[in-house]
Amino acid sequence: MQLNIGSSIKRIVLLWLLLFFMVPVSPCPAKQTLNARKILDRVDDLFRGKSSKGIMTMKIVTVHWTRTLKVEWWSEGKDKSLMRILAPKKEKGTATLRVGNDIWNYLPKVNRIIKLPSSMMSASWMGSHFTNDDLVKESRMAEDYTFELTFRGKRDKGEILEVTCLPKPDAPVVWGKVLVVVRSGDYLPLKILYYDEEMKLVRTMYFSDIGPLGNRTLPRIMRIVPEDKPHEMTEITYEKMTFDLALPARTFSIRSLRR
Repeated sequence: MQLNIGSSIKRIVLLWLLLFFMVPVSPCPAKQTLNARKILDRVDDLFRGKSSKGIMTMKIVTVHWTRTLKVEWWSEGKDKSLMRILAPKKEKGTATLRVGNDIWNYLPKVNRIIKLPSSMMSASWMGSHFTNDDLVKESRMAEDYTFELTFRGKRDKGEILEVTCLPKPDAPVVWGKVLVVVRSGDYLPLKILYYDEEMKLVRTMYFSDIGPLGNRTLPRIMRIVPEDKPHEMTEITYEKMTFDLALPARTFSIRSLRR
């Protein structure tokens, strides 16, 4: 039986997104900028903490197939993460470790640890709707984009705020424009729209099922839909999360991949 190691790598690399993952209009421009920055920082820090652990499911739907993964994960700061697949059975034990910009994958079927090459960082994985660039990037919107508050009011039966972000000239980003839409009361995101350099909408990320998660109130479902394939999507459901817990240093070691 021939084992497709590349396919296994692709399945687990796309999960990185998960760790990351996680304004009243005023005539005064300075106040608008301040509030817009608060919104972007709120969205960037949504699922982040000093440390965290949790369980999530990821469902990938294409016109040809559907796949669901159940994943346990741990993170510390912005640059240390460990993820392990719990189900389905054929994927169980597959793990990914990230420390800084380095990523290692453990493939239990061959008992092998593989370091991800840089040539794979911008690819789209296994028909999913995330790129590896999404998953490992540590940038912040308020640092890589210029931004302004461009809408305040009622839309889709709710009071919302919209921030328009345009990339800075030297920023290492791929998007020509990003629109961030949040609830006006608590700045929790409702959706984020991503445009290419020609200002054509490429994909939309939706946030829903807002409620308790750990000791926070967060969107518990995150779904990304490509504009050119509206019947496809990748959806993440957060089942359990704990923030700011003590994690042993060995949690983020290469040896931990084989646990």
